Formats: sequence, structure tokens, C-alpha cells
Amino acid sequence: MMTFEQIDRKKCKWEAAELLRDAQVSPKGMTALYMALVLALGLISSLADSGFLGIFISILTSLLGTVLAAGFVLYCMAVRRGERAEYLTLFDGFSFVGKLIMLEIITSFFIFLWTLLFIVPGIIAAYRYQFARYNLYENPGIGVMEALDMSKRQTLGYKSQLFMLDLSYIGWVLLARLPSSLLIQQVARDVTAEMFYGIPAPDTYFGLPLIALDLILGLWTLAVNLFYYPNYICVQLAYFDTAKRTSGVGLEAEPPQPGPWDGWNAPDGLN
Repeated sequence: MMTFEQIDRKKCKWEAAELLRDAQVSPKGMTALYMALVLALGLISSLADSGFLGIFISILTSLLGTVLAAGFVLYCMAVRRGERAEYLTLFDGFSFVGKLIMLEIITSFFIFLWTLLFIVPGIIAAYRYQFARYNLYENPGIGVMEALDMSKRQTLGYKSQLFMLDLSYIGWVLLARLPSSLLIQQVARDVTAEMFYGIPAPDTYFGLPLIALDLILGLWTLAVNLFYYPNYICVQLAYFDTAKRTSGVGLEAEPPQPGPWDGWNAPDGLN
């Protein structure tokens, strides 16, 4: 019988802060490295042209970002276990990169299908599959569809709590993204004015080219993330551990097995 419990969010945040404080490798250092690499990938993508090469570079940088995200979560998993995870842990996702890519594609496709019905079903689907990545990170030997199915069972009763957890960090997220959002809105207005009214879009903003502004705003986002992002991931992992314990799904972790594409086409439904 599947059960769930009400998670004490404040207690989870406090415990995560204590674990990060005692981490053998600095969480701020790991976050800075991760965000700096993501920023570099973003700048490379923005510098690419709009042709085939530019599309290829954008896809490649996006895939590399997926691998880095997996590595950062693996670092946080090690912190929760009291283990040492070196900076090279960020690249551990390359050992099962095929499954990482396939999981991102299938998850995005499922969420897209539900979003076609309405925004709310799409949001629910996003939380339904939220633990799929963690299942795969924790045990790369399982198949992609198995990770998704496990997440569906683990998140029963926890979707609203995961939503409230995200809301509790919304201030940090807005602080990190607000400057970039304002710039994007201004650029969009200038592009629209150029398309419909023939008003040339400016080459610079505040006396700086866009690439320089992207760098400055990226550094701002990096600085803000230092103060909340490791805690956020560790708290999510606490929710994940609780969901595994109460659902009984994912407790019997198997040793990792080779073969990044094994099992991805196992049956799954959208229910």
C-alpha cells in the first residue's frame, strides 16, 4: 500500500544547511564552478550564427548543460551521504550520457502532450516526472522508462508539496533572473519595433554590446545562486528520499550497469 506524509519543509532546509556547512568540498565552490561552466556554454551558444552550425552548437551546449546538471545533483547526493565528491563529479554524467539525453527528450515530450490539454495538466506532469532524473542519477543501471515509472509512483501525494517547495524559493529565483528578464523584454520590444515599424534595433545597451551584458547578468545569476541553489537541490533530495521510503519505490538500488541506452523503450503510459 502506497502512503505519503506531510514533510516539514523548514526542517529539511535547516538540515540541508547543516549538511552543506559540513561538506568536505565547498558547496559555494562547486556551485560557482557549475554556474560558470553553464554561463560559458550560454555565451558560446549566443555567439553562434543562425545557420546549421549555430543550431548544432546550441544543441551541443544544451546537452552539455544536462550532463553538468546531473553532476551537480550527484555532488549533492554525496553531501547528503556524508561522502566526499570532488569537482570532477560535475562530469560524472558522461558515464550514462545516452540515458540522460533520452530521459530529457521523453520527459519533455510527455509534459508537452499534457500541456496541450491545458497549462495545469502540464504543470502536474512536470511534478509527476520530477524524480525520474534522481532515480537515474542514483542508479544509472535502470532504464529511462523505468525511472519515469518510478517517479510517477513516488510522487503520488507529494506533487502539491513539491510545488509549495518551489514557491518557497521563488524570491531567490526572481532575484537571480529579474535583470536578465528585463533585458530580454527590452530586446524583444526593439526587435518587434524593427520588424513592424522599421525602427533599427540598437547594437548596444547601456553603452555595452549584448554579449558583454549577457556576461554581466550571467555573473549576477551565478552570485545569487551561490546562496540558495545547493540548499534547494539538497532539500529536493530530502523530499525524494522521503518519497522513496513511504512509497517503497527505489529503495532496493541495484549496482550501476553498463549500456546507456538499455531499457529506454520499456512500456509506459501517460496515466
